[in-house]
Amino acid sequence: MFIGSEVYRARVSMPPHPLAVVRSPYAEDLARAMGWLGDAQYRAAPEASAAEIGRYHDADYIEALMSTRIASGFLPETEAQARYRIGLDGNPMHPSIWRRSAVSAGGALLAAELTRAGGVVHVPGSGNHHAMRARASGFCYVNDPALGLFAWLDQGLERLVYVDLDAHHGDGVEAAFADDPRVLTISVHEAGRWPHTGVVSDPGRGVLNFPVPAGLNDVEMDFLMQEAILPAVAAHRPQGILVVPGSDALADDPMSKLRLSNFGLWRAAGALRGLAPRFVVQGGGGYNPFGLARAWAGIWAMLNGIAVPEVLPQAALDVLAQIRYFRVDGRATPARWLSSIADRPRIGSVRAEVRALAAS
Repeated sequence: MFIGSEVYRARVSMPPHPLAVVRSPYAEDLARAMGWLGDAQYRAAPEASAAEIGRYHDADYIEALMSTRIASGFLPETEAQARYRIGLDGNPMHPSIWRRSAVSAGGALLAAELTRAGGVVHVPGSGNHHAMRARASGFCYVNDPALGLFAWLDQGLERLVYVDLDAHHGDGVEAAFADDPRVLTISVHEAGRWPHTGVVSDPGRGVLNFPVPAGLNDVEMDFLMQEAILPAVAAHRPQGILVVPGSDALADDPMSKLRLSNFGLWRAAGALRGLAPRFVVQGGGGYNPFGLARAWAGIWAMLNGIAVPEVLPQAALDVLAQIRYFRVDGRATPARWLSSIADRPRIGSVRAEVRALAAS
């Protein structure tokens, strides 16, 4: 099943903010144009209630989100704005802060419900992995990955795995479950990049971090998966796996110095699929809408066992031609962004730093 929402079609900021782009709807449109996604597989994300979001987030923080005064750009009390970082630290103010957050949470909760007895769900609008219990962080207001994992736990599941392939450390989800032995959190992220956490692992607390060097290629990602991540996941014997793939670890994304192709990302996410009866893939970071649309549409194809063709139908070419990205407006857009979905694999050697991470 695929969970989406029209709420994501509204931009939430202006250039040069990284979120001054439409993101997950382009992936949905591209999947539909390819004939991969029909109405029978689609569900609209509901809006989670304050009580449902309160399964993890503090009540006073939820109240602050709900009462944000958009007209002035401030909360009713500036002291509260400073406390909760709403509209600060790059967290954008926009008219749908609460509704968009509630829909993202609702999609994550619906995915958990749809997989109650098993199954596979893609919910690319969710994946706000930086939000803290009582604080906005990293453009994230409500931690929907954490809420999805809590929903599975509330169903009685006892062994879950969270895998974060976003270029930035999944700090919010780690913070939510670092002391819960039922949830193993795994994050592969660029070393030295914001939020500057995820430097070490703590296997005793179910925390595995892989701060990889700049330039990470597909071969190195595959090495980490085969040598360290897949064995750790299998050893946990998960009843459910939740993946936040992001697309900012791709070579085409401006928000990291990692160099994956979308093929490498698909291979990493796909390697996890058969290790649990419940498998949910969310979205996460990704700020080049061309790269994101192609990567996440390809994830949907991978989940359905569909091969990505080299030659695209005209409907898909039309979707790619309609994408707007302020960083290339007025300049020549790379031809492959407009004519293909699959990147060429980014081949390279496995460096000593990556081997050391796998060994540790």
